[in-house]
Amino acid sequence: MAGRFKRMLLKLSGEVLAGEARFGIDPEKIRAMAEEIAEVAGQGVQLGLVIGGGNFFRGVAAAARQMDRVQADNMGMLATVINCLAMQDALEKQGVPTRVMTAIQMPAVAEPYIRRRAIRHLEKGRIVLFGGGTSNPYFSTDSAGALRALEIGADILAKATGVDGVYDKDPRKFGDAVRYEEVTYDEVLARNLGVMDAAAVAMCRDNNLPIVVFNLKTRGNIMRVSMGEPIGTRIGIAL
Repeated sequence: MAGRFKRMLLKLSGEVLAGEARFGIDPEKIRAMAEEIAEVAGQGVQLGLVIGGGNFFRGVAAAARQMDRVQADNMGMLATVINCLAMQDALEKQGVPTRVMTAIQMPAVAEPYIRRRAIRHLEKGRIVLFGGGTSNPYFSTDSAGALRALEIGADILAKATGVDGVYDKDPRKFGDAVRYEEVTYDEVLARNLGVMDAAAVAMCRDNNLPIVVFNLKTRGNIMRVSMGEPIGTRIGIAL
């Protein structure tokens, strides 16, 4: 996995935009993240971004338990658009051209998602932020990330997390948790390792799209992933 990737889909959780507040958007956090992403784009890597909405609303969260699931998921998908617009603003302050494209049409604020148009934006050096999930309830933004990565022909799906890879159990709860440097799609599914939802992992497996899970908290890691450096955990076919 050496060498710069031509095209990468970066999947961020909404929570990372909230910083320590754990809700909403932390201006300093999003500015620092935009700086890192802009540096990667400056190296010629074509970047697509999918951002979750958990800093505002998650359809499967406790706050949604009394709600109709479809209604709750629709609210979560709209939250992802808020995050995309915030990241667009932060990236453009770094001088990076961007486009927000949404699976749920809202032409006053973003372009509708059209695959060929998204690819053209990437080819012109624009970062494309994909909002609105897949536009379908019951699908997570992990699934949206896998789907968009495949549609745009990304070389890698980079999943940013708060830990430095995939472990056999939660390293924040268990001191003896063991980190994998490489693991197969089937092992992730069979062991229920929980780093991504099963539908997203299966989609990547069926289309042989490699996944890298890495720690977003270490500055420079987005660049390291985009340059093909061996950090985090690589999920792929049988090794």
